[in-house]
Amino acid sequence: MKKIHQTNQMLKFIFIAVAVIIVVVSTIFTNRLAEKLSNEETKKIEIWADATKQLLLADENTDINFLLSIIEDNTTIPVIMTDENDIMLSYRNIKVPKSNDSIFFQNKIDKFKNARQGIVVKLDDDIQQFIYYDESSLLKQLHIFPYIQFGIIFLFFIIVILAFSSTKKAEQNQVWVGLSKETAHQLGTPISSLLAWTELLKARHRDDKLLLDMEKDVKRLSIIAERFSKIGSKPDLKPTELHSALSNAVSYIRNRTSNKVSISLHYPENTHIEIPLNVPLFEWVIENLCKNAIDAMNGSGKLDLNVKTEEKETIIDITDTGKGMERKFHKAIFTPGYTTKERGWGLGLSLAKRIIEEYHKGKIFVKQSEVNVGTTFRIILPRS
Repeated sequence: MKKIHQTNQMLKFIFIAVAVIIVVVSTIFTNRLAEKLSNEETKKIEIWADATKQLLLADENTDINFLLSIIEDNTTIPVIMTDENDIMLSYRNIKVPKSNDSIFFQNKIDKFKNARQGIVVKLDDDIQQFIYYDESSLLKQLHIFPYIQFGIIFLFFIIVILAFSSTKKAEQNQVWVGLSKETAHQLGTPISSLLAWTELLKARHRDDKLLLDMEKDVKRLSIIAERFSKIGSKPDLKPTELHSALSNAVSYIRNRTSNKVSISLHYPENTHIEIPLNVPLFEWVIENLCKNAIDAMNGSGKLDLNVKTEEKETIIDITDTGKGMERKFHKAIFTPGYTTKERGWGLGLSLAKRIIEEYHKGKIFVKQSEVNVGTTFRIILPRS
């Protein structure tokens, strides 16, 4: 199960790496294309400037039509021609607002000058003009295209990941519900038979202590079957005194655990905490966390359950002195199928998370953990 989780993590990493490679390659290619287009535009504007100069110096022998065709051929590159004092003489391919023309052109001239050096057009020794230009709209769009492409690819991957996660979660939920209800159904008949047999034996041997213990265990099996049958159904939450629910779960674990494990329940004195609970499911969560803690301590250590209450929520901390875990596993342990046990199914904590967060609208997480020191799980439940 752990290998499956690691494989899924590796697939996610490969998925992201491929996306990054696509974006990087696309960006490099687009930048090279933009650089070539920029060089072509520079050559084109130099030819345009030379044609403009030739037109200004034209005599009766100059082919004006040819020069005009070159000038008019520029339909994309924004151009402004100025005199030596930066006063605008003419312009091309610039959308001019209806008001503040002089201010608009002065701002444009300053912008063009800051972006690149202008082209000097010498008419004679005393008169010269300047041509300033900007990138075409096509070239500007080409510059921002990689970022737009990256955004689209990123959004696409997010949608795909969310869709896969949602589908996977829905499938897991169906498996959970089907498996749980089928288990409850299969356990129902033999448990009913066992209950009948214990009643029959009690009638013959009323004072037999072994029969009383057997009856408790059979009833316990009945409760477990009831818990499985409730999974997938609409949660039935009833106002419950928290101390009673915790005490029942702790007592059950304590009676079935070695004396080498010290189990303590620390509850606020003189405090009545009543919260909405589905008692069978909640007790199962506490028992599951306690069993995991005892396994982590290899049957010897200290297990503390600390309860504290706040204005809108109740907090339960379950702390053990077991082997602990690294931080990178704090979230992974709640993933269905993730387990470190040789014969584990990796379903207990994921089911506990479902019960606390989906049924009781609370939270469950690893508050802290240190290798070879211990782990603290925290459960937060709303007061109402």
